[in-house]
Amino acid sequence: MPRLSEVIAALDALWPPERAEQWDAVGTVCGDLDAEVSRVLFAVDPVQDTADEAVALGAQLVVTHHPLYLRGTTTVAASHFKGRVVHTLIKHDVALHVAHTNADKADPGVSDALAGALGLRVLRPLVPDPADPAGRRGLGRICELDVPLPLREFAALAAARLPATAQGVRVAGDPEATIRTVAVSGGSGDSLFADVRAAGVDAFLTADLRHHPVSEAREQAPLALLDAAHWATEWPWCELAAAQLDEISDRNGWGLRVHVSKRVTDPWTNHLSSPGAPN
Repeated sequence: MPRLSEVIAALDALWPPERAEQWDAVGTVCGDLDAEVSRVLFAVDPVQDTADEAVALGAQLVVTHHPLYLRGTTTVAASHFKGRVVHTLIKHDVALHVAHTNADKADPGVSDALAGALGLRVLRPLVPDPADPAGRRGLGRICELDVPLPLREFAALAAARLPATAQGVRVAGDPEATIRTVAVSGGSGDSLFADVRAAGVDAFLTADLRHHPVSEAREQAPLALLDAAHWATEWPWCELAAAQLDEISDRNGWGLRVHVSKRVTDPWTNHLSSPGAPN
């Protein structure tokens, strides 16, 4: 079995921490680098449910997309929910490693996995990484459908192929508009509207879209918008990342057992429509 340090080195080669945004908090949160690893769990959120699943599974390493401590802390006391996560992991010899914006920008990365889940063909990054001469890394992806679809059909396809959540997929635009090209961005994407407009795509699928940016975007261009749950747009990356680590394990003869959490950690639990609301 490999040491944790060997597995972390492989993960850092996939998602170099220096490519993360300056404000981000990526890398290893807890864990003994000399400990052996036989089982790994991938998940979106480092919440208590994920920690409990790792313990029940017998994993020695959890890899999450979201950081546990994004803004730093002065305590890991178990009286706080984040401290309880740390206590649970350390008590059961489980390490935690985070790949966040460094995984967003990777090739392949979070938005490639999202495009793959939707059956889209990736053309190029939405916001290319200027440090990548090949032009393959960066935030978001510009994609094509193999067969153009009306917006209503593309939205139904997205709702069917993304993991089910209480929110589902919200849609803004003419349901009969033809969708040929789509920009996708896993996670919060309304900061990318200028890049989406510049790309000239027919639709933009992302998460966490807010009222004013959406209203302004709809006024400026006939752009269809699809707003899915944040967790749902990033969960496909877990499957991609697990497959990447599986391949590394096979190549090195590590014999790792790699798992993807199926637990829905999206914080929203129910959705109620007002009487007479549009479908």
